[in-house]
Amino acid sequence: MAETSDNVVAGHGGQLALAALRAAGVKEMFTLSGGHVFPLYDAAHQDGFPLYDVRHEQTAVFAAEAVAKLQRRPGVAVLTAGPGVTNGVSGLTSAFFNAAPVLVLGGRAPQFRWGAGSLQEIDHLPIVAPVTKHAATVGSTDDIAGAVTTALEHALTPHRGPSFLDLPLEVVFSTGESKAAAPQVPLLEPDPDEVARAVRLVAGAERPVIIAGSDVYGGDATAALRAAAEALTVPVFANGMGRGSLPPSHPLAFAKARRKALDAADVVVVIGTPLDFRLGFGDFGSAQVVHVVDAPSQRAAHVTVAASPAGDLRTILTAFADHTGERRDHSDWVATLRAAEQAQAAKHELEMQADSELIKPARVYGELRKVLAPDAVTIGDGGDFVSYAGRYLEPSVPGSWLDPGPYGCLGTGMGYAMGARVTYPDRQICVLMGDGAAGFSLMDVESLVRQNLPVVMIVGNNGIWGLEKHPMRAMYGYDVAADLQPGLRYDDVVKALGGGGETVTTATDLPAALTRAFSAGVPYLVNVITDPTDAYPRSANLA
Repeated sequence: MAETSDNVVAGHGGQLALAALRAAGVKEMFTLSGGHVFPLYDAAHQDGFPLYDVRHEQTAVFAAEAVAKLQRRPGVAVLTAGPGVTNGVSGLTSAFFNAAPVLVLGGRAPQFRWGAGSLQEIDHLPIVAPVTKHAATVGSTDDIAGAVTTALEHALTPHRGPSFLDLPLEVVFSTGESKAAAPQVPLLEPDPDEVARAVRLVAGAERPVIIAGSDVYGGDATAALRAAAEALTVPVFANGMGRGSLPPSHPLAFAKARRKALDAADVVVVIGTPLDFRLGFGDFGSAQVVHVVDAPSQRAAHVTVAASPAGDLRTILTAFADHTGERRDHSDWVATLRAAEQAQAAKHELEMQADSELIKPARVYGELRKVLAPDAVTIGDGGDFVSYAGRYLEPSVPGSWLDPGPYGCLGTGMGYAMGARVTYPDRQICVLMGDGAAGFSLMDVESLVRQNLPVVMIVGNNGIWGLEKHPMRAMYGYDVAADLQPGLRYDDVVKALGGGGETVTTATDLPAALTRAFSAGVPYLVNVITDPTDAYPRSANLA
């Protein structure tokens, strides 16, 4: 690749794409090998650009999503044409629901022979358009760098999300030249009157509550959130990547008294997360709702809100912190919630220490918290078992919790683990999986082993699809299609793929097994046989 003046680069299509990616701060590609995208590999190889390959395309997109979320910059997956792209659609959709700035570069059958039946000839755009912010086919080699920059601008502009480009065979293999420039992302300024209305409601409330979601982290607004909460003395709960925005020791950080808080609150401030099933669709009884979002498109249409500032979250929350008008004393309210928090924490403590003949998920997390470092990245990939993780584990730092989010797609675990390990070479990476979720992606342990990306996997193995079996029994008195083979040795699968692992059947063996896992230096799976009768006490209305 040759570079001339004014950032104009010359080379084949892969080199032009790579120059634009580098200009945007992208540092790696995730892929599964395919001939349609060989020029992208050639560019990476010739330039010493990191290239990580996987065993299923969805893992590549999930890895790119993890990088995008953890590092707040674009993550890139390169997928071959046809089934390569369609295999990645669940990953694209997850990134869409999770506001992750992912770019998928897809191969495409040649345009000059379109309609003649080339290998893997299909128009990807109608498939991916509903789950991307921007989807386009690049028509000429000279357009590649500019098209990549435009796609990244769409991905990075709030409300963030994935973009897709496909590169016809003759376009990406040909040579050309184009300008590689950094994407320009506009700052969306909120309406100051709407911000003022919102902060007056919060400051004047008797019992306000803040719920902070993933966009607080994605918008780099965690410090502004903390300043706003402290200035207004408002208790903070969190979901998604909002978890850890305030450390658990902070006097305004709460996790276990949410139901009491929402039942009694007179103003609920939801920041950077949708009013979806996780929050009872925004139905907080008689409380007024303030919905703070990073873009007008994220305002809830199904809820009547008292105020909804939209725009840069740091700007909005800084205005909250700088409020000089009247504000009520919330100390009694905070003390009431703290008492409820402590009571619930005591209950959880007993659950996490309880002995039983069959291991309960609570006990697994009681032992795990003792060996998790404060900055460990914890990844959830499952149903009931991972729901318990949300109940018992409290991240200590922002940006250390990854879960599938509101789309609820299983199979994210190995991709998220790869992206997390690439992001943090020296931190603990811990993947929590149900045995059902393990079936989606465990083969990609081989990708982790081969590329020296050690992670710890803990499987809660109850031999069932717990999220379906227990509700179906409650509804119909029976269940079907909800059983797995009990006692499967998922650790043996990992060992066969070059990693390590062991099965645990007794709770007292958990501490030593977890210690071995985190010191192994290879992908290591602790296969915990858990009680199949233990059902997570779910209260959320999913629809």
